[in-house]
Amino acid sequence: MSVYRLKKMNVISPEGLELLGSNFSVSEQEPDPQGILVRSSAVNTSNYPSLLAVARAGAGVNNITVELATEQGICVFNTPGANASAVVDLVFPMIGVWQRNIFKGISFCESLKDVDGMDVASEVEKRKSMFRGVEIAGKILAVIGLGQIGVRVANGGAHRYMKVKGFDPKPVLANIHMLLPEIEITQSLNQAIGDADIVSLHVPLMEKTRNLVNQDFIFRMKKGAVLINYARGPIVDDKAILAALDSGQLAGYIADFPTASLIGHERVLLTPHLGASTSESEENCAIMAVRELSNYLRYGNITNSVNFPNIETIPSDLVKDRLIVINRDVPGMIAFITNVLGTNNINIDSFKNESNGRIGYNIIDIESGLPHDIVSEIEADANVIKTRIISFGNKQ
Repeated sequence: MSVYRLKKMNVISPEGLELLGSNFSVSEQEPDPQGILVRSSAVNTSNYPSLLAVARAGAGVNNITVELATEQGICVFNTPGANASAVVDLVFPMIGVWQRNIFKGISFCESLKDVDGMDVASEVEKRKSMFRGVEIAGKILAVIGLGQIGVRVANGGAHRYMKVKGFDPKPVLANIHMLLPEIEITQSLNQAIGDADIVSLHVPLMEKTRNLVNQDFIFRMKKGAVLINYARGPIVDDKAILAALDSGQLAGYIADFPTASLIGHERVLLTPHLGASTSESEENCAIMAVRELSNYLRYGNITNSVNFPNIETIPSDLVKDRLIVINRDVPGMIAFITNVLGTNNINIDSFKNESNGRIGYNIIDIESGLPHDIVSEIEADANVIKTRIISFGNKQ
């Protein structure tokens, strides 16, 4: 039985780790892991020569060298949707806190601690009008990014009687099907944000989205709108935000990512990166990450990868070896692999291939043992990035 070496980075919920069983050895000090479980720590995949996969217990993977991992044939997983409820649970209370001036009202109440008991009620009635707010019902909410979190925010807005618009440049059909029918899916960013009273960001951090919210973005928004960022800090240009707040173009900025320049501004409301910080979210993310990593290392199956295509197949009881071939997505690779195996009299029990336009991923099940010299012949092709043999010994 193969025992896979795992490196645990950050605190990973024990409910997830308990699922690993005897096939895995887990240590924070493991110097040469085959798999990594991580939350927020930086992972440079070039530091680990035997690394096969990284599973991020969360949605964003900007702390992992994904591009490098792809070139190395290392699969990177995330856990989309596992923390969605936690983020949505925070977004709407924060909107309410802002719209109803609750944070100022709380500070006012705390300032009354030295007031004579008989006078507290009088002070409250006298000054409560200072904290008059506005309702969100009837307001226009624009949700940018319609992943698991964005969809739930959009639906949450509709449940609160808001008019909701959603925009995603590359929508996933399964997510779109989860939207309530009254939500308008716009064809452009301008259509979504142009007349919105509140704009909520839910896009991943990548080079295309870094500083997505800049001066141009803000001036395409309705004057006096509120911007919410519970996605990633670098999606927003802080300088552009501050300038827009000071000019009145933006009425407020609510975010989960404090920076030195934002702290203390009267029109900024910050939380200390609490979006996914619930016990339920951490448990859900850990369980999903562990299952993804376990299935990949034990069977070569892929779900929720950010750089490899999704692919799953169950080996029959007769399969002894499973050959994994990871290649650049170029024509002729399937024919090349089958030709090498056929020429060497290797009978294929099953062959499954998937591609994401950049990476081709092949799972080939073989009832006999697979000699390493045949694998070396496949590896010699310039377009083959990595191969693996997963041996079952007819016992899975």
